[in-house]
Amino acid sequence: MSKLTILRYPDPRLHTVAKSVAHVDERIRQLVDDMLETMYAADGVGLAATQVDVHERLIVIDTSDSRDDPHVLINPELVAKSADMVLGDEGCLSVPTIYDKVPRHARVTVRSLNRAGESYEFEADGLLSVCVQHEMDHLMGKVFVEYLSSLKRDRIKVKMLKKSRDEQRP
Repeated sequence: MSKLTILRYPDPRLHTVAKSVAHVDERIRQLVDDMLETMYAADGVGLAATQVDVHERLIVIDTSDSRDDPHVLINPELVAKSADMVLGDEGCLSVPTIYDKVPRHARVTVRSLNRAGESYEFEADGLLSVCVQHEMDHLMGKVFVEYLSSLKRDRIKVKMLKKSRDEQRP
């Protein structure tokens, strides 16, 4: 397995809409493994393929305390959303050190393919629900900061660009 590079906001590739995975084959299973390794190494709870510059509908998530209960979502779709909303602080591996409040549905029902290419459905609430919605936004080319005011978004963009420049200096 290899650790993948996570794109950082405001990289324009983060706004690419992902295409459906045509076949769950060895290439996709290897991508799942690489994404899980990358997510765990970055201490994240979710990662969309878009964030590693692969524009296919694939997400890995692990919200467990023990970090040993990964969810693999290939071609995920929300089949139900609760009317009640939650407002919690969100962060993102593509926007490190930035957290802000984003409204999300409290519960969702998701239909997806697993790592073996088999269809399954599950209900999510709490952090898992928020994470599913956050990662599915990535597949649509949307980063969580786009829910924020343009002033906040501009400040974050400047901060992230400065951070990237600072990291590239010798």
